[in-house]
Amino acid sequence: MPGGVEIRTAAEISAIREAALVVHDVLREVIAAVAPGVTTLELDAIAERGTERRGAAPAFKGYHGYPRVICISVNDEIVHGIPGGRRLEEGDVVGLDFGVLLNGFYGDSAYTVPVGRPSPEAARLLAATREALARGVAAARPGARLGDIGAAVQEHVEGQGFSVVRDFVGHGIGRSLHEPPQIPNFGAAGTGMRLRPGMVLAIEPMVNAGGPEVRILDDGWTAVTADGSLSAHFEHTVAILPEGPRVLSLPDPS
Repeated sequence: MPGGVEIRTAAEISAIREAALVVHDVLREVIAAVAPGVTTLELDAIAERGTERRGAAPAFKGYHGYPRVICISVNDEIVHGIPGGRRLEEGDVVGLDFGVLLNGFYGDSAYTVPVGRPSPEAARLLAATREALARGVAAARPGARLGDIGAAVQEHVEGQGFSVVRDFVGHGIGRSLHEPPQIPNFGAAGTGMRLRPGMVLAIEPMVNAGGPEVRILDDGWTAVTADGSLSAHFEHTVAILPEGPRVLSLPDPS
């Protein structure tokens, strides 16, 4: 257990993948329902029904008192937005962060999607954040360093003229939703813990169109950009295998 980080067996990784694929499937149902006029609470209900139907338990509901099944963050909301009566509008961007517990293991993933047609800035932000996640995942190779992940994310994001949120980071995942190590989306390549086969990580860039500063709303959960700029969030559960990283929260190509 290097640095307190669990090294998972093949069977454990398979179990985490089963949970992560439930997350993927439920998120597909939620994303399909995103449309003008839909409330975020209605999306939460879709996530709850989809989770129950697949025999899993929601990972977030009740976690440190969080009241809903899914985190839904709209426009300048970065993460941990609480579903409620807000109705989505054409042009909004909607962050959907979701996890489940299945057979003793957790899966976690996030997407940010537009409502209808996004503005050019929003489209560019979403594309940059999605690509930053892909580059972070690609850096999670055996023998690499933890800092290589954050450096890959930061380099791409800042190269696109956006900023990386510092206040929230990725994490290990397995029998607990949040395990060591913390995975910043910034940093220096070649620094930090050496990555080993069997580690399972939730890599999750959060990217702002403006500055990186964050403030928390009065609900005690919702994090928003301090300058009111748009934000995007993408996340995958990733296993480090001897041959390289494998995204557990995506089905295999058909």
